[in-house]
Amino acid sequence: MISQDGEQLGIRSLGDAMGIAREGKLDLVEVAPQATPPVCRLMDYGKHKYRQRKRAHQARAHHHRVHTKEIRLHPKTGDHDLDVKARHARRLLALGDKVQVNVFFKGREMAHRELGYEVLRKFAALLEDVVKVEREARSEGRRMTMVLVPR
Repeated sequence: MISQDGEQLGIRSLGDAMGIAREGKLDLVEVAPQATPPVCRLMDYGKHKYRQRKRAHQARAHHHRVHTKEIRLHPKTGDHDLDVKARHARRLLALGDKVQVNVFFKGREMAHRELGYEVLRKFAALLEDVVKVEREARSEGRRMTMVLVPR
């Protein structure tokens, strides 16, 4: 038997342990039923369950889920527009999110895939101090994709 403070009270009969629990207005909780003899602890079980719930709630509240945010570009995106998009991506990365950069091709732009690679390379260069490239630029149909994660 273990006291509320974590102190060993030794081996007690069930009736004796129940009497001690009643005296202290506590609950007798079996914590290791597989042990020989079984180990019981004196505690306020309602308070114990409350604290567990609070701990679980707090763990969920402080947990940040990583989201993947998307930034869309085109092969003809200008340098200033690239800077603006890079600033936006920097804010998203500071929050701990991943950024997926997509370059979309329209019509005849498909014939010049190298322009898409060039745009993605410039974009990654603008953010090289805060990002690591998780997935290099790869072409998928009419779009080219690259994934960036914060360092």
